[in-house]
Amino acid sequence: MEIHLNRVDYMQVGVTSQKTMRLLPALGKKATQKVAIADHDGILTCFGMKKGEAVPVFKTLPGQKITRMDLGGAVGTPQEKIFICSGSQVRGFTKKGKQFLTFEANLTETINAMHVSGADLFVCASYIYNHYCDCKDQDYYLSGDKINDITCLSSENLTRPAPVLACQDRVLRVLQGSELAYDIEVPGPPSVLELYSKEGGEEILYGTTDGKMGLVQVGERSAATKWEIDNDKKRGGILCIDTYDIIGDGVNDILVGRDDGTVEVYGFDSNNEPTLRFEHVLSESVTSIQGGCVGKETYDEVLTATYTGWVTGLTTEMSKETQSKVEALRAELEQLQLKVLQGREQYQQISQSSTAVSAVPVFSINDKFTLCQDDASYSLTLEVQTAIDNLLLQSDVPIDLLDVDKNSAVVSFSECDSEPNGNFLLATYRCQANTTRLELKVRSIEGQYGTLQAYVTPRLQPKTCQVRQYQIKPLSLHQRTHSIDQDRPMNRLSLVGQFSFAEIHAWVVFCLPEVPEKTPAGESITFYFHNTFLGTQLEATYCKGEGHFRSDNISTISILSDVLSKEATKKKINLNISYDINDDSVSHTLKMIHPKLEYQLLLARKVQLIDALKELQVHEGNADFLIPEYRKILDESANLLEEYKKQPAHLERLYGMITDLFIDKFKFKGQNVKTKVSSLLEILDNYDLNSLLDFFNEA
Repeated sequence: MEIHLNRVDYMQVGVTSQKTMRLLPALGKKATQKVAIADHDGILTCFGMKKGEAVPVFKTLPGQKITRMDLGGAVGTPQEKIFICSGSQVRGFTKKGKQFLTFEANLTETINAMHVSGADLFVCASYIYNHYCDCKDQDYYLSGDKINDITCLSSENLTRPAPVLACQDRVLRVLQGSELAYDIEVPGPPSVLELYSKEGGEEILYGTTDGKMGLVQVGERSAATKWEIDNDKKRGGILCIDTYDIIGDGVNDILVGRDDGTVEVYGFDSNNEPTLRFEHVLSESVTSIQGGCVGKETYDEVLTATYTGWVTGLTTEMSKETQSKVEALRAELEQLQLKVLQGREQYQQISQSSTAVSAVPVFSINDKFTLCQDDASYSLTLEVQTAIDNLLLQSDVPIDLLDVDKNSAVVSFSECDSEPNGNFLLATYRCQANTTRLELKVRSIEGQYGTLQAYVTPRLQPKTCQVRQYQIKPLSLHQRTHSIDQDRPMNRLSLVGQFSFAEIHAWVVFCLPEVPEKTPAGESITFYFHNTFLGTQLEATYCKGEGHFRSDNISTISILSDVLSKEATKKKINLNISYDINDDSVSHTLKMIHPKLEYQLLLARKVQLIDALKELQVHEGNADFLIPEYRKILDESANLLEEYKKQPAHLERLYGMITDLFIDKFKFKGQNVKTKVSSLLEILDNYDLNSLLDFFNEA
């Protein structure tokens, strides 16, 4: 059953954080609900709708940036008390705006996740979880990786409330008091948690930063995954989830808000499997989502809050009834545009006077630099609270810019001199009039590391620019995983020296992505990684004074050896380095590269034939005389060209990896084979796996 929802914009506040908008409980069935929303200006706003107009209930004074909001109240009563956190402080307000609580959590870091249940308050900073009951300290836990969200389960089957932490290392940690009961592996870094039933229960919905979603049933000692939804459409990461029966079939639907502006409604089919029923795309990331009744009695809607503070409803109210609202908004918009023009003229006059002082406008940037597992590229998302004029990208390491369908900006490249200045990329993106969000994709080369810088210039006067820096790490295409295949042929790198646990951990953080900056608790740690481009793997185990790294790719070991030696030399630490090289690993890696290389060579050959085949087709009037293989190439020419364009330098990358593998194999044997690289490239141009394996073995 499909649903049709119509968009209505209610009001705009300041820039908002994730999960900072809630709907207060309705006074009667299908009655309109009040909306509470908090922003980066420190203002908590509560409003309701009357005759199509947003009417404020209360509004607090500006203050410190508000990072989270939750609703609470005594158990068994309507949850209508509003709790907000800013810095390390939690404040409570009644539905009429009276402040009844100011609680200082005494955390050194900002609270970034919060859950309220009766007299229990659960708060999390980056790595720290605290539980308070009636504002008295109860439990404390130090997480192994960054905490992104928290919720708490309570049901008849659980002896006590069970807090669940969503942690960056792809696990949900279930706590019992101050101890870890167990953890649940999930397919991506979880960014948001939500109870499936508002009445409690044992089922938790989670959303991940790479756009996946799932339902987990949490028990006393173990958990079971009910279902998972993959991100096949390559949508953005999930920032917020809610459950509400918007379809009206008596079953709670799942409302999802993503960081690329997508709003989704999932219903359930006859097999109780989630199915996408509705989709709408807003122009900026959706930070909060709620289901309820806001605009008009009896009309359900999906209410969203976006990064720049827009509160928008997707309502079941028919479009005829919203027509008058649209006309009123258009009239209001025209008046506002007129005011903006007058303001600009006034500003120009003032700025030209002799006493004028120019003030640099302050603007917020919401940015994300993440590794995409599907195509082994980095996605850089930049979102600004005002329209972006242009973006300059500069990199001191070789990287490829990949095509992004959602990106409408015009890109131009400048010539850059890599030798004296270390500039490998200078690219400018010129944005269209109302672009507030820009998504780019880059692919790095493992072994080459440095910094990517983004200079963001918005459409503000006077012209101002902010710079954001992103580290390209030596093993940049590696991603954390829960386990590896121990049966593969592995190479080992061992380090022994006078270094502390914190020092070797800092070196691993420098080399690999997705490693927590904080030194792990305990005396030793093991991390597992897989290479998103090739599928090879890495195991890193280290403690004070020694480190062991195992990989089925000899080039990974070579890069680690070079970088760790350099880092130790900077600290003037002597390292005793030993290697255990498995020759079988080289042929194993070549066999892993083989299908990718074969596919890219075939794609390149097909693309080379397209122009000639089209010419023949024009000359002969049709393509009937061609053999089926060539006719198929002509039929698929648009898709082939698009795929080839999306993967620039893919073939050269694979050639480079095979060349590095060849040099690294013999480097560990003390031989320099750089003179034989030209022979290797000849074999690759006339590629055959067996010939390549023979060349590696004979060289």
